Amino acid sequence: MKKYIYILFLIFLYFYLSAHTTHYKGIIKIEMEVFRNNKSIGYSNYFFEHENDAFTVKNYTQFKVKILGANIFSIASEAVEKYKNEKLIYFKSTTFQNGKEKYVNLNYDSSTDKFIIDGSSYKGKVNTDYVIGNWWNHEILKANKQISPLTGSIKDQLVKLVGNEKIILYGKKYNTKHYKLKSKDDNLPKNKKLDFDIWVNKENNLIMKVAYSRMGNWEYRLKGFKIN
Repeated sequence: MKKYIYILFLIFLYFYLSAHTTHYKGIIKIEMEVFRNNKSIGYSNYFFEHENDAFTVKNYTQFKVKILGANIFSIASEAVEKYKNEKLIYFKSTTFQNGKEKYVNLNYDSSTDKFIIDGSSYKGKVNTDYVIGNWWNHEILKANKQISPLTGSIKDQLVKLVGNEKIILYGKKYNTKHYKLKSKDDNLPKNKKLDFDIWVNKENNLIMKVAYSRMGNWEYRLKGFKIN
């Protein structure tokens, strides 16, 4: 009996890992439009390059918030992520937030099985189960800690499934799972807290929408994606 249970476990593990490995296979582009108070102000687009057991994700994000013609908040960011066998091995980003430069340089150290981070807000080694906090990878909903893609800072998080919901984006209806992602430490200053509502497509696990409130009501909406 134990032998059969073990065989079944191996079969299950094989199919689980295969599904996980090929989850983003074929996706070459994800376009997200950024809204503030229901007004489009910019974009956050991801481009995927696949090669055998490795793939690269490039992100370009840009938006500006204007009040009475004056810029009060702006982001211009570029980032590159590299994965091998579904494991993050490299991340680099450069961001200008209101003209101030922020950065992250992350590399995987195989000798210690750790990430080495050199960021504008954090420098050190962290475990490899930490996830880069971006909006293309639904694995962020399985992690206990995320790495800021802007500064490299480490943030403890809690994720809760709110329920199944139907949402409409750009005239199309989607069946989604609605999650709440929050900071584990509720005593953090408001501008440091994680507090996101995230909707994930039940059919393909793509993040459809992200909403949060800070200097207004913000949403990242999946405008489109392209499969090779």
